Amino acid sequence: MKHYHITPDNLTFESIEKILRCDYYLKLSEESIRRIERCRSYLDEKIATSTEPIYGVTTGFGSLCNHIISDKDLSVLQKNLLMSHACGVGEVIDKEIVKVMLLLKIHSLAYGNSGVKLSTIERLIDMFNHDVLPVVYKYGSLGASGDLAPLAHMSLPLIGMGEVWYKDKKSNANSVLQKMKWEPLQLSSKEGLALINGTQFMSGFAVFCLLKANSLSKWADIIGALSLDAFDGRIEPFLEQVHLIRQHRGQIETAKNIRSLLNGSELIGRKKSHVQDPYSFRCIPQVHGASKDAIKYVEGVIYNEINGVTDNPTIFPDDDLIISAGNFHGQPVALAMDFLSIALAELGSISERRIYRLVSGARQLPSFLVANPGLNSGFMIPQYTAASLVSNNKQLCTPASIDSIESSQGQEDHVSMGANGAVKTLQVINNTEKILAIELFNSCQALKFRRPAKSSPSLEKLVSNYSKSVPFIENDTLMYTMIKNSVKILNETNPNLYLFE
Repeated sequence: MKHYHITPDNLTFESIEKILRCDYYLKLSEESIRRIERCRSYLDEKIATSTEPIYGVTTGFGSLCNHIISDKDLSVLQKNLLMSHACGVGEVIDKEIVKVMLLLKIHSLAYGNSGVKLSTIERLIDMFNHDVLPVVYKYGSLGASGDLAPLAHMSLPLIGMGEVWYKDKKSNANSVLQKMKWEPLQLSSKEGLALINGTQFMSGFAVFCLLKANSLSKWADIIGALSLDAFDGRIEPFLEQVHLIRQHRGQIETAKNIRSLLNGSELIGRKKSHVQDPYSFRCIPQVHGASKDAIKYVEGVIYNEINGVTDNPTIFPDDDLIISAGNFHGQPVALAMDFLSIALAELGSISERRIYRLVSGARQLPSFLVANPGLNSGFMIPQYTAASLVSNNKQLCTPASIDSIESSQGQEDHVSMGANGAVKTLQVINNTEKILAIELFNSCQALKFRRPAKSSPSLEKLVSNYSKSVPFIENDTLMYTMIKNSVKILNETNPNLYLFE
């Protein structure tokens, strides 16, 4: 059994991916335990001795912040908070994203600025380690006072309510707690608020999106290089000298990737009858590179977010302070998610233009990439599908972060809509994955019409592996199954297999 120790050190995207892929168990470090217990002891003492109201601890929430709660009702207040805020609707989110949410919430609470009891965090860890994953719904968060509704759904199983996924089955949370011999928790003051305040829903989506975005960015270079060779493109626009005089890091990296991928290709090195290629080929470094730079920027924002304390109020035992502020506001994530969705949509947009060129009947390739067009429609409609997805991405890329709706009787008068932004970014990424899969389908088909000439060893290896699941199309067949297989290959294959040989 492999353990990952939760410490005050920062989480990285690499460590998150490792925890998820390699089924690591979580365990609190001694330092984290010390911080958690010290903060809780400080809060209990403060409640017992203070004559001043403490927001969310001895008061109501939101616009009810001036309502004082009696000592005997403090625990009831926290239970009521979870029940009343669990108002999620829409589709159930992916279990892997729920697991990221749990990890991020545990990590944030373990800094010892939230006042949560050790036993509560340990139960969250138990749920993570045993794959007792709360059922969380897609919509309901304004992304301002934290991701209230989705985090309430994530937290309900702690008190024996709501639903969970257990052994691939959706079940009543209390029945699963009984199977696990876990008693429902009785939340103490501040705990419910600490659980549902925070940005772990939008940040969980953001982490998931970034892991996919990095993979798709690499696939875009690989597939773009294959399409360039299949289209009989030129290598000159990718030479290093061109890109060094502009200095954009992503552009330089993309051009280098394309040169490496095409090293040893018979096709790229042969004499060309055309002077220039269309922008969708010639400007791959500029377009793919800009998206790489955007992804890198978003990584920096989300890295800071997942390594922060985002509930409210925050507790500082060393300074004898309990501060009600606004770290739960999701504006940094909202802006970053809008940027990421635009960057990934552009990878899909330029990919669809290359698809269009490959089926256009240009440069000695047959119309729609079949030997007998007319009798066969060939690859006519996969381009339609890609175009439909590109259009959908354009619609989804209207920024969520420019929107705000007043809530809680005006107390929450500016919200981020970061949760909606994160949800739609994942849809953009899934659309882009399908577009790239269709381009790969087209480029592998097109390359066969260039035989006996060969592409580079790296790309020929890709085509050979690909053809085991998606064969060359001689005559019309069911194309949607081929597209589905193509998407599966991108989803399940590490692009580094071809990019960094």
